[in-house]
Amino acid sequence: MLAIAVDTLCAQASRPHIVLDPPLSPDRETGWPLLTASLPSGFPSPADPDIEGYPSLDDHLIRNPEDTVLLRVNGESLAESGIHDGDLLVVDRIVPPSTGSWVVIVVDEQFTLRRLGRDAKGQRLLQAAHPAIPDQPLGEASDSIIWGVVRWTIHRMWPGRGGLA
Repeated sequence: MLAIAVDTLCAQASRPHIVLDPPLSPDRETGWPLLTASLPSGFPSPADPDIEGYPSLDDHLIRNPEDTVLLRVNGESLAESGIHDGDLLVVDRIVPPSTGSWVVIVVDEQFTLRRLGRDAKGQRLLQAAHPAIPDQPLGEASDSIIWGVVRWTIHRMWPGRGGLA
């Protein structure tokens, strides 16, 4: 059942919000509630209280559990690419990288993040987001090793990006 309620927390101005009755809660066995309604990015559409299922975020985000790790991003140098300080990267160590993929590489025993691209001749390149860092050919002579492929980026959408919450 869909109900409209008014939230009056902490003396804030009242604001309507949609409440599902009974309240939904995640179940570690089944996953998180997925509503049947899609969310348009433009004009509003009617709210749909029906539940499509309870997908597991692990099943949705992780293809190869034994070869997947989470890494936290440090710094804002990739912000224009949609990757921000504090974001979690879901990195698959076994999936082969394809052109356009973000990859975690090891350079001098340190991790860094690059996009895998191609030059005009079709040769694979490691491309940095910062224009001061030149593209690096990927091949036998390269001192960079692709350690994993970024499959997902998870980041907060509300202000106050610092912290782990």
